[in-house]
Amino acid sequence: MITESPSPRVEQRAEQLKITEIFHSIQGEADAVGWPTVFVRLTGCPLRCTYCDTEYAFHGGRWMSFDEILEEVSGYATRRVCVTGGEPLAQKRCIELLKRLCDAGHEVSLETSGAVDLAPVDQRVRKVMDLKTPASGEVQRNRLENLALLGSGDQLKFVICNRDDFEWACRQLEERPPAEEVQVLFSPSYGELEPRLLAEWILADRIEVRLQLQVHKYLWGSEPGR
Repeated sequence: MITESPSPRVEQRAEQLKITEIFHSIQGEADAVGWPTVFVRLTGCPLRCTYCDTEYAFHGGRWMSFDEILEEVSGYATRRVCVTGGEPLAQKRCIELLKRLCDAGHEVSLETSGAVDLAPVDQRVRKVMDLKTPASGEVQRNRLENLALLGSGDQLKFVICNRDDFEWACRQLEERPPAEEVQVLFSPSYGELEPRLLAEWILADRIEVRLQLQVHKYLWGSEPGR
């Protein structure tokens, strides 16, 4: 569990973003699971979730211009691009990167905690928003106003650590139902909750959600950059 204080937002530089890594892998989550994808991982995150598997992205990284990022992405000759973190929107210029990736013809997805305003995000971007459960330790950071900004092609994800998280997530769906076109994903916290158990809860409670496993973890474990 991370005990250090969250770092401030990454210092901004004109026309640049601080990047932890850019890599080519198989998408392991959401509705694009299984597709070859280029991942652009931005540095920095204001949250400290108990189950975080990308602590290495909290600090460090290298400054890259938008042109440099797009050039490296294009070198993989892959249409799908996922912008992730950390929390990518902690760097305000991430909004411009998302637009430029879309303008370049990429199919762009954004993995976000939902703790930052999603209103400025380009409408062409497919948003995958992680609503933090109590066991994450960051439930108070949820920006519930973002739920109304999710639409067609977007996904709402809950990482479930235990039965309490499951029941909490079900209550959220009852009290704040997302738009019909938004996919709802329940993902067992890797190494913490058996996927079969979560599947049994979903079936027993007749919950219309999609069970999501982190396929990349089963392929490569927790190896960074995969």
